[in-house]
Amino acid sequence: MLSDKEGKRLNKYVSDYVIFDLETTGVSCNMDRVVEISAVKVEGGAVTKEFTTLVNPGMPIPYAASMVNGITDDMVKDSPSFEAAFGDFLDFAGDAVLVGHNIHSFDLKFLNRDAGRFWGKKVGNDYIDTLMMARLSLPQLSHHRLVDLAEYYGISTEGAHRALNDCLMNQKVFEKLGEELRNPSEAAGNVKICPKCGSILKRRSGKYGEFFGCSGFPDCRYTEDV
Repeated sequence: MLSDKEGKRLNKYVSDYVIFDLETTGVSCNMDRVVEISAVKVEGGAVTKEFTTLVNPGMPIPYAASMVNGITDDMVKDSPSFEAAFGDFLDFAGDAVLVGHNIHSFDLKFLNRDAGRFWGKKVGNDYIDTLMMARLSLPQLSHHRLVDLAEYYGISTEGAHRALNDCLMNQKVFEKLGEELRNPSEAAGNVKICPKCGSILKRRSGKYGEFFGCSGFPDCRYTEDV
């Protein structure tokens, strides 16, 4: 949904959400454009609907980008503009919590840039970044790319780097990470969950020493002693 303010980043598992992914002409949210946007709607932990479309970026797709995602100029020449595709995505997502891998630092920067360019707004949906969640839950792994997590959980990585395939892969990974939060491994023994709202508790320092505070602050003000 469009809003005057960006949505909040959440650090918890939810069972109803929309997981999304972008493929782009490059990594710069200042210079590059979206060439594919896909999403899947999840209710009760199960996929119920899919959305996917190629996008005509209005610029040549660099060879290096095509080598990663397999998307070429010829494939997108008759595809909709991103303004049209983005509008359809917003209708699909509604006000659901958005989930994705590295979306805090990458995908949402593209979406917020173009929401401002097209409509003078921002993406107001709250969101969960599975990269950040994986780093907390699986500190024993040396890498936390989506394909690394999929391989760790025995999930197929076939078709990686196409947006819909990555969404379906990430949905399975997110469900596994939800299990990690409910039953932390020994390696993630420092991960604690807020009993009030389900967000991750973070170790903080205050006037009277260290304590665990809810990462959902200020909406949730739960604390407990170290």
